[in-house]
Amino acid sequence: MPEPLISNISDTARWIAVYRALETARPDALFKDPYADRLAGERGHAIAAAAPRQTRNGWPWVMRTKLIDDLILASVAEGCDRVLNLAAGLDTRPYRLSLPSRLSWIEADLPPMIAEKERLLGSEGRACTLRRECVDLRAPSERNAFLSAATSGATRVLVLTEGLLIYLEDHVVQSLARDLAARPEIRWWLIDLSSPAILQMMQKGMGNQLDNAPLKFAPPNGVAFFEALGWKARDIMPLLKSAVRYRRANLLLRLFSLFPEPDYRNLGKARWGGIVRFEK
Repeated sequence: MPEPLISNISDTARWIAVYRALETARPDALFKDPYADRLAGERGHAIAAAAPRQTRNGWPWVMRTKLIDDLILASVAEGCDRVLNLAAGLDTRPYRLSLPSRLSWIEADLPPMIAEKERLLGSEGRACTLRRECVDLRAPSERNAFLSAATSGATRVLVLTEGLLIYLEDHVVQSLARDLAARPEIRWWLIDLSSPAILQMMQKGMGNQLDNAPLKFAPPNGVAFFEALGWKARDIMPLLKSAVRYRRANLLLRLFSLFPEPDYRNLGKARWGGIVRFEK
């Protein structure tokens, strides 16, 4: 078989940037990301073209972006004074959201991704204070050193892990959850979460394209996985019902949305994905 287009997890950030660019071009766009097409590049567009036909409009990632945007702004309105974006990838929120200048935003990622982002966005204006740190988040000692420095001086921190957890083993997510819960400065944690059935569907649909970025984390007990580690689910926003609400779902998806929502603590065989904001 030919070599997969996705050579590592960082390539998935280029892929998702394509869908942000497509949404931005719509006259009824739910958000505007003028940098998305630049960040996607040729490789991002090639990955999107190789994706299964039913995913090419990118509605799950469009809704993920929209819902996370809204919850970040809600957290800021509730007094958030710092955002830690772990494995920030090609996120552009400090450039495109209406954020207060007093807000501190810290991105953590691997050195090659940070270097690429600095090259592509280095001269662009930011709404808030922004800095980037090179961190291997899988290494507990390195992660904790980063968290100690990144939370210093803050009182109400929001942690964002968009598009990260699904690529980690369960024990790594558990370790991360405990590390975040142990820090009194951290008030909220914002994640995207998928059921095992969604993970399996994505793996099957993408074929060998995900061989170099295998999907791993999709707890069958959903939000209960995190509640056992010191977190409380405050906001749970299903992607499908949100897509219907914002008119990004086709007829078949609208029919599926009529089914009752699953138990978020026992996802079973449900095909469910959503955005969750936890708090302590």
